[in-house]
Amino acid sequence: MKMHRRSLLASAMVGAAAWAVSAPAMAQTVDIKFGFAAPMTGPQSHYGEEMQNGILLALAEANAKKIKVGGKVANFTLVTRDDQADPRIGVQVAQQLVDAGISGMLGHFNSGTTIPASRLYNEAGVPQIAMATAPEYTRQGYNTAFRMMTSDTQQGAAVGGFMVKNLKAKKVAIVDDRTAYGQGLADQVEKAVKAGGGQVARREYTTDKATDFASILTNVRTAGADALFYAGTDAQSGPLKRQMKQLGLTMPLLSGEMTRSDTFLRLAADAAEGTYASLAGVPLETLPGGKAFQAAYKAQFKKDSGVYSPYAYDGAWNMIHAIEQAGSADPAKYLPKLAKLQRKGLTSNSIAYDDAGDLKEVAVTIYQVKGGKWVQAETVVGQAGK
Repeated sequence: MKMHRRSLLASAMVGAAAWAVSAPAMAQTVDIKFGFAAPMTGPQSHYGEEMQNGILLALAEANAKKIKVGGKVANFTLVTRDDQADPRIGVQVAQQLVDAGISGMLGHFNSGTTIPASRLYNEAGVPQIAMATAPEYTRQGYNTAFRMMTSDTQQGAAVGGFMVKNLKAKKVAIVDDRTAYGQGLADQVEKAVKAGGGQVARREYTTDKATDFASILTNVRTAGADALFYAGTDAQSGPLKRQMKQLGLTMPLLSGEMTRSDTFLRLAADAAEGTYASLAGVPLETLPGGKAFQAAYKAQFKKDSGVYSPYAYDGAWNMIHAIEQAGSADPAKYLPKLAKLQRKGLTSNSIAYDDAGDLKEVAVTIYQVKGGKWVQAETVVGQAGK
């Protein structure tokens, strides 16, 4: 009996010792939750997936670095919600993420979901870095709103100028899908075309669910347009380009960054050749960390990175750096650091925000499909507001 009691006592002492060692160790870590929302199902799910993957890669790297926040090792995690590219659902998941106690928001993807959801993050004091490109996102006066990439104002100016100056288009037709993104980008392209001395021969509208563009293209042909700009997703621009070829329309098709994808190449098939699309930033392969990022991404996700992956990756690191500099994940403490952030990132050697939350450095690259692949046509780099 005595031996049994001694054995129990020894076990208890060992257990107490183990607890004494593990308890302080556990106390040396701090969990920091970021929120993420984008279309994870439906025809735009590939955008959400590539955006989420970029963020997950950044968080994995940050956790491997064992970054200290307030003297403790930070463990960054991501809470994901599917907003289905629907503004109503976007607001619902925004409230869910705020209630989950996130320290920062990385998303949404679409301008149409980002803008209404941004009100909830602002009211909760949660910093938000979104992919949304519509100018209205950062014109609401919210000090919590920041961008991952350039706005439609900047992209529209670049592509509008390219059509008039480089393609010598005198008459341009513009079609948009009536989403916040599509309409906003189309409006900026129209301004740029007119400013460059060109004429908008036709302005047409469709939806982000449309697949038949025959009547629109007939109107474009009648207008005698030299070039056609489409503002919308690759799910529409792919079929649109195929139907242009079927109807014998030979003017070049130009579009925004949602078209510069492998999905467009697949949907448009052999009709894709010659299409132009704009994309924020300079080609990833020209940046010092581009090859390393592509290699790490492929090793982690067994596929090449998507268009939005690098911008989401930088957005996550922007938030992480601000938290590290502040020594706290408390939004009230790290928000000022985020607003004054200056760092060398993957998509830009000079990442910094202006007072509105827009990126100060403006870089837009025009790509063209040649031989079934997207290749660089021209890159414009400047400063916001210039």
